[in-house]
Amino acid sequence: MRILKHHFALFTFFIFSVIYAQERPITHDPVVAKQGDTYYLFCTGPGITSFTSKDLKTWKQAAPIFDESPEWVKDVVPRFNGHIWAPDISLHNGTYYLYYSVSAFGKNTSAIGLVTNSTLNSEDKNYKWKDQGIVIQSVPNRDMWNAIDPNLILDEKGTPWLAFGSFWNGLKMVKLADNFKEVAQSEEWHTIARRDRDKNLVDSDAGNAALEGPFIFKKGNYYYQFLSFDYCCRNEKSTYKLVVGRSKTVTGPYLDKNEIDLNQGGGSLVIKGNKNWFGVGHNSVFTFEGKDYTFMHGYDANDYGLPKLIVKEITWLDEWPTVKPMD
Repeated sequence: MRILKHHFALFTFFIFSVIYAQERPITHDPVVAKQGDTYYLFCTGPGITSFTSKDLKTWKQAAPIFDESPEWVKDVVPRFNGHIWAPDISLHNGTYYLYYSVSAFGKNTSAIGLVTNSTLNSEDKNYKWKDQGIVIQSVPNRDMWNAIDPNLILDEKGTPWLAFGSFWNGLKMVKLADNFKEVAQSEEWHTIARRDRDKNLVDSDAGNAALEGPFIFKKGNYYYQFLSFDYCCRNEKSTYKLVVGRSKTVTGPYLDKNEIDLNQGGGSLVIKGNKNWFGVGHNSVFTFEGKDYTFMHGYDANDYGLPKLIVKEITWLDEWPTVKPMD
């Protein structure tokens, strides 16, 4: 999720969205899972906003994950308003793991939590989201990273890793325990992408190294790290763009097409905004019915800069992801 996530344009979603079938729902930071014949989309919003679809084209809003925020959240973010950021969804051994972010606006007063369920179908008798508490937490003036924007990836040995982060000193990856609920012992941390930060800033300042939202996707011989450069949530001033690097090991180093390390500011462009979309970013990637898709949001220049869902099929050229430009 974003440092500027509380922008007015995003709040408009919660005030004016209508619960009916729509092709481009107002969405921030989407992730998707499929169970049976239904796609389930989860995104930033009160209690974690959700939608369902049968075809990846028409979406209907569903109930949020949380009716009330978990009790522990107030201890991390005392003035928390129920607005939960940037979920991540995956299925492992019959359990759905949904990681999510809570944060104070513009600070790394943040934590990543985990909630689990055995089904995504709300009509199933076993449907019940169970909160598992904090996985990691960042604290201002202690940590030079931000515990938001989680993404779970399992390496070739089945070891779980959590990628996350925004701004400060870059994006991180930490090894998780086999239960996926806590950091593994002994701890193993990596920086997987970073940009230069103004050295004169105080540690509590998010800074100007604008990158966030890592998503790791394994394809063939490589792990691909997708991430967002520049700024979201600014309506017509949004400059978001999606870039990528790849590595043969999950912890990196991730290199772009020019062999520049993402830890040295590298990143090959995947997609950016245009006259109709002010910025495009914070993506996820999934394979459905043998096809790879990226899900992201963009700021609609023809609708007051509101964030809208964008779905694009990925094609692969010389083992690099490509998508069609924005219309």
